[in-house]
Amino acid sequence: MNNKLKSSDIESIVQSGEGYNAEFKIRVPGKVKDLSEEVCAFANSTGGVLLIGVSDNNVIHGTEINNAKRSAIQNSLNDINPHLLTDFYSVDVKGKKVWVIEVNTGVQKPYVLSGAIYVRQGPNTQKLTSVEQMRDFFQQSNRIYYDEAPCTGFNIESDLDLSYFEEFRYDAGLSKTVSREQIIKNLQLILPDGNMKNGSVLFFAKTPESFIYSAEIRCVAFEGTNKTQIIDDKIFGGALLKQYYKAMHWLKEKLNIRYEIEGSGPRKELWEVPETAFKEAVINALSHRDYYDKGARIVIEVFEDRVEISNPGGLTSAIKPDEFGTKSHSRNPLVFGLFERIDMVEKIGSGISRINDAMKKAGLPKPEFKTEGIFTVLFYRNTKEYSVEETTKEKIIKLIKDKPSVTRKAIADSLGITPKGVDYHLTKMQNEGRLIREGSRKTGKWKLIE
Repeated sequence: MNNKLKSSDIESIVQSGEGYNAEFKIRVPGKVKDLSEEVCAFANSTGGVLLIGVSDNNVIHGTEINNAKRSAIQNSLNDINPHLLTDFYSVDVKGKKVWVIEVNTGVQKPYVLSGAIYVRQGPNTQKLTSVEQMRDFFQQSNRIYYDEAPCTGFNIESDLDLSYFEEFRYDAGLSKTVSREQIIKNLQLILPDGNMKNGSVLFFAKTPESFIYSAEIRCVAFEGTNKTQIIDDKIFGGALLKQYYKAMHWLKEKLNIRYEIEGSGPRKELWEVPETAFKEAVINALSHRDYYDKGARIVIEVFEDRVEISNPGGLTSAIKPDEFGTKSHSRNPLVFGLFERIDMVEKIGSGISRINDAMKKAGLPKPEFKTEGIFTVLFYRNTKEYSVEETTKEKIIKLIKDKPSVTRKAIADSLGITPKGVDYHLTKMQNEGRLIREGSRKTGKWKLIE
């Protein structure tokens, strides 16, 4: 086992809060088996630390554990099969006794307690009970999670996005007094050999796509309802949360937004497809995609009648088709846990329900989910109330009114679409008799027909 934790280590872990590799108990639970379940889950994942005497709101209370209770805990830990070595000891933290159970990642996975396998999902422990779930775990027990594997080419000093790391610290409520190095250690973002984990690189690198091929989002807009004519095509890289914001901004530009003003308050944005539904779908794709698949990116496709969001990797075999939408089994538990720390994901398995509820509330058809091979969610747009094409035309008309000599490139840059997309709209407007070109392509100007 590692050297025992010191008082300062305990304080730092408590400040960082519970997560994928940390669990707090204010006292020994009535059933000591509850502790063994957490330990079993840590062993089946990447290790962790369980602190007894700390509340889940990150306050050190301290607790006493008599010899009889200590013996009961040790006996319960011994029920984990195969036998698992753990360190169980107390640490005095400013006059308060905190009990520590340290767990290394197991080398004989899977570890079983009372016939069940326990694993970590974000900051929670999940029990696998079905034959399919357990078979899947046995099959993958010798395969490390992609986001836990080392990224050997990454250099913390030059490749870490320091400004974003500080944003994460703030959003996650981590103390300013804890050093960056200590947070990296507490969140177990780094391996004992000094290499950052793939999940850490995905979340905090300046350009993770430089180290992890195809770790990007491609956003494509098409004319009409098929893939014949591309009118915009963008690829967004960077830290996963930045990819999320870039993709959402791109979607907002491609869809129609109307506004409601209630009283004297700020206006409320209403997307033609609810923003909440897109948020859940994009975060789900970033959290659960199969990063082992180097041949595909996450793709967002906008058509005249629908939006499709797809990512490599269908459902894991730990989730049965009839459990889809009610249970979650992440391929990337470290990434999922980091998103959870900044409140970008909520209850495990509830994202699909929130998508369905948002679409129903907006009066739109229930989205379609394809779970084989490439996981895809299909949203049908509100074509009756909104028209993206008309909105784009209105923007072009405004640009021409302001400057009749405006170039195609300037229009493309202003609207965030490709020059080919601009040509498509300009040609259509000319064919409709709404616009004519006077002079040459280079030196002429546009004239609007009222």
